[in-house]
Amino acid sequence: MPFVNVKITKDGVTTAQKAQIVREITETLQRVLGKKPEHTHIVIDEVDTDNWGFAGLLTTEYRAKSPKG
Repeated sequence: MPFVNVKITKDGVTTAQKAQIVREITETLQRVLGKKPEHTHIVIDEVDTDNWGFAGLLTTEYRAKSPKG
């Protein structure tokens, strides 16, 4: 039983986009490893940008400093 946990920042990801992630990860596991889709579990955790940091900054701060905003 494959279990995949995907963590993304919570910033406007649509239900359709999440459905596509689940579908494509499931298809990849089936194609590459021969895993049955009915046994494959995908969990998407959305993390607030104030709770995700890298490069010494919170994602919220990093994005505020970036030229794209």
